[in-house]
Amino acid sequence: MKRIDIIAYGTPQEVANCVEVPDVGAPGPGEVVFDVLAFPINPADVSFCRGSYRLRPPLPATPGAESVGRVAAVGAGVAGLGPGDLVVNMQRENWVQRRRIRSEDAIPVPSGLDLPQAAMLRINPATAQLLLEDHVALSPGDWVIQDVANSAVGRHVILLAKARGVRTVNVVRRDDVAAELRALGADVVLKDGPDLAERARAATGGAPIRLGIDAVSGEACRRIADSVSDGGVVVSYGSMSGEDPAIGRSALNMRGVSLTGFNLRAWTGQAHAAPGAGDLCRSGAQDPRRCAEGPDRFLLPYRGHQGRIDPCPAGWPQRQGAGAAQWAAAMTGTVISSS
Repeated sequence: MKRIDIIAYGTPQEVANCVEVPDVGAPGPGEVVFDVLAFPINPADVSFCRGSYRLRPPLPATPGAESVGRVAAVGAGVAGLGPGDLVVNMQRENWVQRRRIRSEDAIPVPSGLDLPQAAMLRINPATAQLLLEDHVALSPGDWVIQDVANSAVGRHVILLAKARGVRTVNVVRRDDVAAELRALGADVVLKDGPDLAERARAATGGAPIRLGIDAVSGEACRRIADSVSDGGVVVSYGSMSGEDPAIGRSALNMRGVSLTGFNLRAWTGQAHAAPGAGDLCRSGAQDPRRCAEGPDRFLLPYRGHQGRIDPCPAGWPQRQGAGAAQWAAAMTGTVISSS
């Protein structure tokens, strides 16, 4: 079978190769074998190839944080999964034709989902939902401000916030995406700049902004912190600038703004430890509010949603890892970008 391996850390186009490797073999007890149908190229995958990601396994190593696949075989003792089922893999190393994993790491998804959408279920929708839910108890009418609003996570935040009646201030770096974000449900779209806090207050009519979401770090994080109201919370979940998160002394000491971090991997570890996690989702519950806390909560943004959540709209350029399509030209899975 074919697999993408990196042989060194560096420029992805230079260090990634499509190689022939032995088949994964038959599933053992409690295991599932699935054929990879599609995988996205996430910014984290590009960072993994460059060696700037938090994980630096021994080389050669296989990138790929997400995938969707079709079950080919199940081992003894596996219940609730069978050949032909579509699954999302909770483990990494997904730039490959076939995987063999523990059955508990294979999360079933509805058969009618668009494959590129299903391939991006594990990270971006879950991140957006947890950013909105796990840091501030938001009520309808509350305001949230986020930067990188045109990203996949940012678009999910807009959709999920709108569904809850939560209003969003969305910070972008260029004006030409404003109309598209408003069409998704963004209440306010602002171009980033040194006077962001003043413009955000004007746009909301002085209403308190209780939650700030930052994926840039550095001075961008500082501007988000300056924009939230007294006692507000800023959640940092990324560092597109490569800098550490920053917050001004006035926001921190005088206005009581708090800065906290978010890591999806840490949350998944807690979720897997929860007794009975995900049973309602596996049973096909359609209303997100009925689903138990657990790893299948990742699928909730797609359940009960009327319409299409599209983190990778048709026609978007593959800006992250554009050359990756070349690396995987011989792969049977579809290569897509969730950036």
